[in-house]
Amino acid sequence: MKEIEANKVAWGQLSKAHYEHYKKAILDKKHSFSKIIEEELGDISGKTVIHLQCNTGADTVLLAQKGAIVTGVDLVPDNIFYAKKMSDELGIKNIDFIESDIMEFKDNHHKKYDMVFTTEGVLCWLPDLNKWAETIKHLLNEDGVLYVLDGHPFFMAFDEEKLKENKLEIKYPYFTREPEYEDEMGDYASDSKMGVNYGWMYKVSDIINSLAKAGLTIEFFNEYDTLYFNLGEMEGSDNGQYHYPFFDTRLPFTFSLKARLVRK
Repeated sequence: MKEIEANKVAWGQLSKAHYEHYKKAILDKKHSFSKIIEEELGDISGKTVIHLQCNTGADTVLLAQKGAIVTGVDLVPDNIFYAKKMSDELGIKNIDFIESDIMEFKDNHHKKYDMVFTTEGVLCWLPDLNKWAETIKHLLNEDGVLYVLDGHPFFMAFDEEKLKENKLEIKYPYFTREPEYEDEMGDYASDSKMGVNYGWMYKVSDIINSLAKAGLTIEFFNEYDTLYFNLGEMEGSDNGQYHYPFFDTRLPFTFSLKARLVRK
């Protein structure tokens, strides 16, 4: 698929900078899960966890440091190279990484896990949430769980520059799955890079319905008026995320979801 191949190349430009940024942050104890993830994730010690769309593995390392036996999966070859390099250099033993397109992973990987974990800027890179949900079902043990935290689809419809001015202006159609084209990769760990990339809008119903169709039961769907990255001129919040004070209690920026697979 041309869009996924373009994204693979574009994300590869950021791999080395992400590795350098997050390795230092982990060593300096400045990289951690938000309070939301910490509280909702619970005790995962001894659990087998597969981390989908793991980037260069910083959060995969955090999962392993919590005592889980973790496998990270990412589309980008350089991301997997640097994820392995970082975990080796940090001396993390209970961790492994696999290079794969999530849209093809179900056909090539047949191990089962106690938890599928995927968070913070992941769903917008997937062209087919039904296939994503079927992959999750395929990966879970009996009574296994999925944990997701990502940008709330409602906030993602608005112009991000207008949000900085405390204004709401629709920029991105909510009811579409046509890919949005960009020619630059904005980044939180390094300078932006030129690179053609594509993202897909998703609705709340797309997420819920894809998981229900695959046979998972939703245990919770939570919404927050804070965001997991600084969109621009945001302030830090007490839950480890960021917020625009004007939109506190007014606009959802993040959702989290836990779903369970009960095999009959």
